[in-house]
Order: sequence, then C-alpha cells, then structure tokens
Amino acid sequence: MREEERKEPPRAFKISHQILCITGINFEKRSFVGYVELTVWPAVPDLTEVRINSKQCSIYRVNIDKKWDAAFTYFDPMSSIGQNNPVKRNLDFFQRCNKSYLNSVDPDRGNGELVIKLPTELLPTVSALGSFQMCVEFSVQQPQGGVVFVVPDMPGTLAERSAHMFTCGVENFSRMWFPCMDSFFDPCTWKIEVTVDSEMTAVSCGDLVSVEYNEAMTEKTYHYFLSTPVAAPNIALAVGPFEILVDPKMHEVTHFCLPGLMPVLKHTTSYIHQAFEFYEELMSSRYPYSYYKQVFVDMSYCDVATYSTLSILSTNLLHPPNIIDQTMVSRQLMAEAVAQQFFGSFIAMETWCDAWLTKGITGYLSYLFTKRTFGNNEYRHWVMRDLQEVCKYEQEVGPVVLDPSRQNPGVVCVHHPFWCGSPHTLSPRYAQVLAKKARLIVRMLEMRIGTELLLQVLNKLLSLAYNASQAPFSFSSWTNMLLSTSSFLKIIYTVTGKDIEPFIDLWVQQGGCARFTGSFVFNRKRNVVELDIKQDLSAPGALKFVGTLNVTIQELDGSFNHQFKIEENKTKFEITCHSKSRRNKKKKIPLITGEEVDMDLSAMDADSPVLWLRLDPDLQLVRTVHFEQPDYMWQYQLKFERCIVAQFEAIEALGNFATPASRYALNATIENEECYYRVRQDACQCLAKIANLMTGTWTGPPAMMNIFRKLFGSHSCPVIVRQNNFSNLHHYHLLKTMPQAMAKLRDTHNLCLAEITKFLLDLFKYNDNSRNKWSDNYYRASLIDALAATITPAITNVSLMTGQEVTAESLSADMRLVLEEIV
Repeated sequence: MREEERKEPPRAFKISHQILCITGINFEKRSFVGYVELTVWPAVPDLTEVRINSKQCSIYRVNIDKKWDAAFTYFDPMSSIGQNNPVKRNLDFFQRCNKSYLNSVDPDRGNGELVIKLPTELLPTVSALGSFQMCVEFSVQQPQGGVVFVVPDMPGTLAERSAHMFTCGVENFSRMWFPCMDSFFDPCTWKIEVTVDSEMTAVSCGDLVSVEYNEAMTEKTYHYFLSTPVAAPNIALAVGPFEILVDPKMHEVTHFCLPGLMPVLKHTTSYIHQAFEFYEELMSSRYPYSYYKQVFVDMSYCDVATYSTLSILSTNLLHPPNIIDQTMVSRQLMAEAVAQQFFGSFIAMETWCDAWLTKGITGYLSYLFTKRTFGNNEYRHWVMRDLQEVCKYEQEVGPVVLDPSRQNPGVVCVHHPFWCGSPHTLSPRYAQVLAKKARLIVRMLEMRIGTELLLQVLNKLLSLAYNASQAPFSFSSWTNMLLSTSSFLKIIYTVTGKDIEPFIDLWVQQGGCARFTGSFVFNRKRNVVELDIKQDLSAPGALKFVGTLNVTIQELDGSFNHQFKIEENKTKFEITCHSKSRRNKKKKIPLITGEEVDMDLSAMDADSPVLWLRLDPDLQLVRTVHFEQPDYMWQYQLKFERCIVAQFEAIEALGNFATPASRYALNATIENEECYYRVRQDACQCLAKIANLMTGTWTGPPAMMNIFRKLFGSHSCPVIVRQNNFSNLHHYHLLKTMPQAMAKLRDTHNLCLAEITKFLLDLFKYNDNSRNKWSDNYYRASLIDALAATITPAITNVSLMTGQEVTAESLSADMRLVLEEIV
C-alpha cells in the first residue's frame, strides 16, 4: 500500500457557509441579478486577499461584514485565449496558453477570476483567524453557458408559454451563474433564496423552508436550506410554471414537469421508489438527504444532470403507458440519478482525477439495479455493450486514463492534445467513455474482492461521510465526504485486508485495453488442447496485460474452467481434456448450467472431444478477443451455450462463414422462442450479411421471409401481416428488427430485391393498430428506416457516370414507390 496524505490546496482560507440569493429573473432579456454571501475562515493570519471563481458574471460590489466595501479585480483569461499573439496559431501554442490560463483560475491552486482585496479594518479579525462575511453583488445577462432560458415564441403569458430556465453544464459550471469556490474540495452548508413571479415555481437544492409572498402578491420567494455540506458544483436551480407531483409511494420525493405533462409524469415516475428501496437495501444505508426532487425541462444539456437533493431531466424521458421503447431507458437513467445522490453528490470526488470513482460506483450500482429490474440477460448485454464501446474508442482514438494524476500535464499526447485531468479540456465523447470504463473497472474490482466486501466498502464510505456531515465546521471535518483514489485504496485495505494497488496501477492509472488473439489445435495422442494466446501490442490503445486469464472449454463430458497466467514472453498453454473422443460416448452432453442436451455431433472432428472454447467468458477484463475456431464450433456455441455474451460472440464469428450450415444456425436462433430477443435481433442482421455473401448460391425465398410470415403473418393469408398485438415484447422487438435486416438484402447488382420493397410497402399498407393497446409509433418509424435502407447508391452512381440529372422521372419504379410512401 502506498501511503499518500490528502493534499490540501494552496488556499489560505475556507468557506463554511454560503448564501445564494437570486432575483429579478427576466426571461425576455435572459438575465437575473443576485448576491452571494460567503462565510470565510482565514487559515493564515496574514491573509490579504480572497480569490473566488466567477465567469460571465457582472460584479457590482463586494462588501465585508456589511461594513466595508472591498476593492476587487475581475479577469477571465479564457475570454481572450490565444488572441495576443496572432503569429502563433498552432495547436501546441494554444495548448500551452490553455494550460497556463486554466491554472491561473484553478480554485484548487488557490486562484480564481475574481480577486478581492481585504480592507485594512478587517486585519485584526484575520490576525485572530476569525471568520467574516463577504457579500458579492452580481448579475448575469445573455449567458453563453451554464444557464438555459427556454422561451417559446408564441402568444400568451410566460406561464402559458411554459417559459422556464434552469442551470446546466459540466461538473465545474457553477462559476458561470454565481460567484463561488467552484471546486469539489470546498463543501459547505447553503441557504438559497430565489424570488420569482407568483405564477412561477423555483426548485433548488436542500429542504424547502418557506415560501413568502410580497404585499402585492405578484412575487414570491422560495427559501431553501441545505444543512449537509456540499460543493458549489452540486448546486443547481430551475424556475418555471411547473406542475407538482408528490410521489404517492414515497412522500419525500417530489416531481416537477411543464404544464400539460402531468399524465405522462405520473406514469414515468411511478417506479422511482423502487430505486431508493433497492439502493438502501443493497448498501445497508439510508438515503443521505431528507428530500429528493426531479425536474423535467425542455432543451436540456443532457438527459440527466444530478445535484444535491435535485435532478434535472429532459422531458424526452417522459412517456405514456402505451409506449414500450422508452420505458427501460427512462427507468435506468432515473435510477442512475438516484445512485448519484449517494456517490457524486453526498460523497463527491476530491479532484477531477478522482471522478472515475464517483462515476464508476454510480454506474456499478446502476448495473445492479438493471440486473434486479430487467434480468441478468439485460445486465450482461449492457456490460458487453459498454465494453465494446470503450475498446472501440481506445482503438480508434486513443487510451482513456481514468486517473491521470501521475501524468505530466505539460506532456502533449498524440491522441489527446489537452490534458485529461480537467473538465475544461475534455471532449464530451471522452467523458462518456470515461464513465463507461469507470463502471467496468468497479465491476472488475467486485469480481476480485467479492460482491459482499465491495458493498461493505461502500457502506463504510457512506457511514464515514454521514458522521462527517454532522460535525461542526473545521478545516478538516468534512474531508471524509470527499473520495480520492488514495483514500479508496486505504478503505478497501481497512475493510477487506486486500491490497489492490497493482490493480489500480494497471487499469486506472494507465489507459488502453488488452487485445487478445487466440487459436488452438487438439493433440490426439496426448489428449490435450494446445492453446496459443497472443497480445497485439502494436494496435492503437493497446494495454500490455500481465495477470490471470480465464478460459472455458466445453467438452463432451461437460464444461470446465481453467486459469492461465499471462506473462510477458509466454503465449503457449495446454489444457488436458477430461473427455475422450466421441466414439462410444453417451448422447447427452452436460452444459455449464447443469442441464444435459442432445447434440448432433456429425459435424465435429471424430477424434476431438472439444465442442468450443471461450476466452474471458465472464468479461472480467477490459479487452477485445479475436479467437479462431472452426465454424461448427461457433454453431454449437450459438445453439447450446446459455450465456448471451457467448451467443453474441458466435453470431459475430458466423458472419465470416457464409455457408448453408451458418444460415441454418441463424435461422434456428431467430425462430427460437427461448432465446433472448437481443440475440435474435443480432442474428437477423448477421443472416442478412450472410445472404448477401451467398447471393449466387442462395435458394428459396429471401432470407427471413418465411420466418416473418410464420411469426407475424395472418393465419388465413400469411402474406398479409396480422393486426398489431405487442403484448409479447420479444415479438415486438423482433417485428421492428426483421424488416430492417431484410431491407439490407441485395442481388448480384447490389440492388434491393423487388420482393423486399413490395414486402415493406405492404407492411405499411396493412398495418392495423386499432385493437392494440400499445402505440405503434416506434414500429412505423422502424419501417421508415427499413425503406430508407432499401435505397442503394448504385442508381446515383450510374447517373453520375452518365452525366444524367437525377429527377423523379429517372428513378426506378420501386424507388418512386418508396419515396411516395415516406413523403
């Protein structure tokens, strides 16, 4: 274990309490005025100035203890970055300027845009290390970020037009709408006062203490108080003519939506109490605040943004009961927002280099909620999808380093010209991939120390944070509410006795993913599998992995797990088979699930007992695997392996084997009602790919046509689709996918089959949703996508080569029918 002391920022003061007052909100001019009052505690007796953050705010006055006005200077170096030297206009020069300017306003370095000189009358108080109140009056006009004003261009009052405003942005956006210490290292208690028109509602962080009207009853002031110390980046505000719903199953939760959306709000949020109950039971810890608020707004920066006791969500997440597709997405996002109240808000990152912890833990908790709510298959599919996206990004763009604190900020990386240790210089895509990789790493950690021990660690963190939040202010009392990589290492060692520093060094403080390629041969004389596993270190974003790799082999006598130590120069491994060849063997084959199945073994090698092999079957590493084995093994794996990850791997591999046997295996998967619907969807896409590769030898009707008519055709006339009935969700998703896959079928001239075009147009023609209780909006949208996929560039290319202008008359009859149907 490395011993690292918590690094105090080079700041000569601390903030114990802050008052934020907002008034004069003008929706037409997109402006508001306000003041902040900070309770400042000097850390040194010679404090002469206070530096805080403020961006795009007009500062009018600074007053100390309501007695003395203080001189101040305001300068935002980022507003003129790179403009002073018109000669140097390259990326390297801009990167150096950017780094220098960010450091000059970094609160963790004791800097800020607003420098306030303390009056001499205050020196006795400062010398005695006594506290003082510093009031800053400001206004925000026409903000370019941090605050969004939504004012629809239509007649009526602001309330009738659903005009509203809300704050939004990345983790350090607070400075863009009020002066503060815009750092997670500075938690404090808060009092928030917001004055709005009588027909508006103000929602902010903390407990609502009171609502006071003025004498004319034209304005009202909302008073919120947050007794739990939190940092300024966890403070937010939303103002609008919101309709209010107190959750009927959990009265501590309140939902807000724009006028007219109450019915969909009731349905969408009806399951939110399940997330609270799940997390509290899972971590044996109560929700850390008294109340929780959800505000649904229009034109939001992202689908979900979470702050202390408050989440601001997009109205796009709201949906009525007859919508199928949005249900899972909305529940997952709202559940993740609740998880972020525990880790991200109550327990915050210490610095941006520690963001992977709060993001990773909340993502891991979301994994577990998905597993409980939607089942193990959906959970494993989510993990697999995240793994694929992370590896794809690191291969195409470059490595993602979760904790870049050990990297030199001045060293420019080829893949990321700007340092990744600051949210100022992160691309949104990098931030998304970082969050996905972080939750994969926390899941990997769970598989190394055990689920129960990891949950004990999370419970310990919450207990320490809760005790710290109840303590009175001191310079070190609230540090247990901050989470860093070093403190996480220590608490894991305290709870479990395990040192995970090598794990952190490999996966957190380095970027990249492991890239394995493998193959095997069966040695009949020795009855062993000679396995060859190599790492491709030349690929971009590759990580040199040294450690344990799990391998699962399915033999005639059962499934067996093996562990191999991947070392620097070792690539050859041997697996002694438990089974002999299939001669004189019983017919039923035991699987890893314990069930026994009948297999047609005529396709396999008569001298080999091996049915298939898998590397890292439980996704315990951030890796890609390219494994070579015969096509019949992939077919066996697809049909008989019960893990959906194995089935997806088999489908991907069968895309490289355009044979009748692969066609048969994919057809069987699509028709298999016991198979997970996402696997069946993937099989549809793969079958379309194989059909295009077998154009010259394909016999019978177009791929999937008979399956579609069998599943969805009318009983009396299979060529006509039956009335919609989406009560079987697996069939519903398959109904959307199969036409899209069939639309990709092509003939030898790379043109869509005329039979497919007619088939898709008939689906529009005979679509009947009159007796279906579910909406068919998403289904019809999928049909439009399918029709679009039938359009081939071949016609346009011919026109370009001949110089002929593309007009409606020059289009083929099928293409005109498609355009007429869509337009």
